[in-house]
Amino acid sequence: VTDGRVRHGLFFAHLALEKILKAHVCKRIGSAVPKTHDLLRLVSLAGISLSAEQKAFLARFGRYQIEGRYPEMLEPEPSMTIAAAEMRSAEELLTWLTRQL
Repeated sequence: VTDGRVRHGLFFAHLALEKILKAHVCKRIGSAVPKTHDLLRLVSLAGISLSAEQKAFLARFGRYQIEGRYPEMLEPEPSMTIAAAEMRSAEELLTWLTRQL
């Protein structure tokens, strides 16, 4: 995340998590994945067990897909410190989910 691109970076991190979760769902059900951006719903459909901390992160992180798709609903931009922490958490979870495939 670089200054001026915080929202973009977080939106694309959300997309990466969404896509890896959809891969898990596809692997589990063997057919097309429902059209949703809800990360927790995808976790449920994939049958993945997450910690309470990971679930809380995904619930919070869902806001970045809304900001990316519906700019009229923008909330205040997170600070660089918060954005960097969110990106680290997203990267850790993405790495873990990739290894699970």
